[in-house]
Amino acid sequence: MKTVLVTGGAGFIGTNIVNKLLKEGHEVMSLDNYDSGLKENELPGCIYKEGELEFLKYFNGNGFDIVYHLAALSRIQPSFENPLETFRVNTEGSLIVADWAKKYNVKVVYAGSSSRWHDPLQSPYAAFKHMGEEIFKMYRKVYGLNVEIARFYNVYGPKEIVDGDWAAVIGIWRRQVRDGERITIVGDGEQRRDFTHVHDIVDALYKIGIGKESHEDAWELGTGVNYSINEVFDMFKSRFNVEAVYLPDQKGNYRKTLRENDDSLLRLGWKPEDQLLSYINSL
Repeated sequence: MKTVLVTGGAGFIGTNIVNKLLKEGHEVMSLDNYDSGLKENELPGCIYKEGELEFLKYFNGNGFDIVYHLAALSRIQPSFENPLETFRVNTEGSLIVADWAKKYNVKVVYAGSSSRWHDPLQSPYAAFKHMGEEIFKMYRKVYGLNVEIARFYNVYGPKEIVDGDWAAVIGIWRRQVRDGERITIVGDGEQRRDFTHVHDIVDALYKIGIGKESHEDAWELGTGVNYSINEVFDMFKSRFNVEAVYLPDQKGNYRKTLRENDDSLLRLGWKPEDQLLSYINSL
């Protein structure tokens, strides 16, 4: 049994990893400021602390084995409006977690981003998540911190955000279907995304955190299959008989995300499934 801290433990991916850890018999604490996390996501058996990442400066970490650092401002467009807050949470917050983990000898699993493979100067979000990765790599090299980086692609599934600034495309479209609105497509819809089910993400995160396999760079947690946004809309249209409206393209809207073949995933024993169509049809 491990004692685990999950930052952002009341959010989308955080709630799913907390659930997995509890089911496997581990002791779990969540630290969340509830900016995008929800009280309704709280699970029996987990200890929930409400606060910012700065809380860790004063938090005794003795007895903790692992921290899953998932807390972040995780959308590109809001980062243009508030780069200072994005830097505080995504970069300064990562430095706080790294230093806390070094002090108490806690293993870190850091939620990176596939935006690493694009120009990090295209958005504050991409730049500051890239800086977060570099902070943890520096702490690994200089201080011997036990840290694993897991890069997410486009995650969807149970507990995904459907309202507000932090919703991603599948969540936004679920809300629009719910509210009887037309589906909004940003740009020409030909941009392609590697959509990964959150249950696959959690399976990988669990193996990375509890297991002993290590990656000198980062674990790429995508399916290796991508769809255009127009193709995903066709799935929604077939399921819900909805129409679309096209909006002007936005800054930082990458043309493609796709996990390239990575033999290191074989060492992890992780094989994600392309579940997007079946998930949409289950809604």
